[in-house]
Amino acid sequence: MSTASLFDAEPPAPPLAERLRPKTLDEVIGQRHLLGPGMPLRAAFEAGRLQSMILWGPPGVGKTTLARLVAGAFEAQFIAISAVLGGVKDIREAVERAQVAAQQGRRTVVFVDEVHRFNKAQQDAFLPHVESGLFTFIGATTENPSFEVNSALLSRAQVQVLKSLDAGELQELIERGAAELGIPPPTKEAADRLIGYADGDARRLLNALESAASLANGQPIDEALLERTLGEQLRRYDKGGDQFYDVISALHKSVRGSNPDASLYWFVRMVDGGVDARYIARRLIRMASEDIGLADPRALRITLDAADTYERLGSPEGELALAEAVVYLAVAPKSNAVYKAFNAVKAFVKQDQTRPVPVHLRNAPTRLMKELGFGKAYRYAHDEPGGYAAGEQYLPDGLEGQRWYEPVPRGLEQRIGDKLAELRRLDDEAT
Repeated sequence: MSTASLFDAEPPAPPLAERLRPKTLDEVIGQRHLLGPGMPLRAAFEAGRLQSMILWGPPGVGKTTLARLVAGAFEAQFIAISAVLGGVKDIREAVERAQVAAQQGRRTVVFVDEVHRFNKAQQDAFLPHVESGLFTFIGATTENPSFEVNSALLSRAQVQVLKSLDAGELQELIERGAAELGIPPPTKEAADRLIGYADGDARRLLNALESAASLANGQPIDEALLERTLGEQLRRYDKGGDQFYDVISALHKSVRGSNPDASLYWFVRMVDGGVDARYIARRLIRMASEDIGLADPRALRITLDAADTYERLGSPEGELALAEAVVYLAVAPKSNAVYKAFNAVKAFVKQDQTRPVPVHLRNAPTRLMKELGFGKAYRYAHDEPGGYAAGEQYLPDGLEGQRWYEPVPRGLEQRIGDKLAELRRLDDEAT
């Protein structure tokens, strides 16, 4: 091949995700809570307000795109810095370029991707220039900025929370991608698998679609082709499929069954399959309330702390805290007494009439209410023997003696049950 032919060859086409990057706000898929009519970012664009902000959201939801659109809308110079690769030197160069642009009457947007990776000194280097208005700062992060961004910088930037794309939005993206590639749309089954695989991440979806299209030879993309293209990734992480929900069910039932080894196994299976650890944390919090309850109230606190730790550390470091919570929940004493009582009261209230609050339990902030006897017969428990007003009625009339919460004889609820039995004995003696 001649030297000339090497230089004459056409450059490769940009990746599909880059080719479909929106050029205007109206082309953006998702984030309607920010970009819809009258919503915060849309209003800022339309009013011509260029403000510093932090875009917080999961990968592939449009953080970089929005930053570029902000710069384009105001014809501002766009300077991108990666917090992973950049440092104070890059900040200094950005400041110099912004100063030159300012002398030419042009504004500058400095975009810092993964801003949570910058240390305190690097974040502080932005402060004087953000305050002076030399440039508009836009940071992007997948981590909670309350933990990862300096309070001084955080107070000077408005946090905008971006959401994962939902199934309908991802379907629209598939259709745009197929049109751009000039291929038939994937079959419904293949599209559903792609949407589950993407898990709200537009870039992940488009990369998978482009890979599949390269093997399709113009034929519609079906499930078999996706299996060949994505292989183990698609089989292991199939959020929309039965296996995903089966593994969640197995984790929950292993915890409920007090088997720490099985609980850890299913937890690791979920992590290994690519499930968002924040989703797992939410399920663990539910387990702490539903299956452990007041048998061990520490379980909920430990699980919440594990979720907070994961927010601070991310993967893989934060996963150990979640594993600790999994084991604790598995070995903790179990009670669904509160869960059962809550559901029973909900069902009762839904079908029951609206019963008035007993007069002795009502507040009496006005003279008329006092004259009507509101609160007159109320017994202040702290003034009663043992701090308990034996025989007092707190439920509406007609529900005297109704009981929904029945503690189980395990863990702390053993003691709660003993206490309630004693209080009920005092009630019986007082009537």
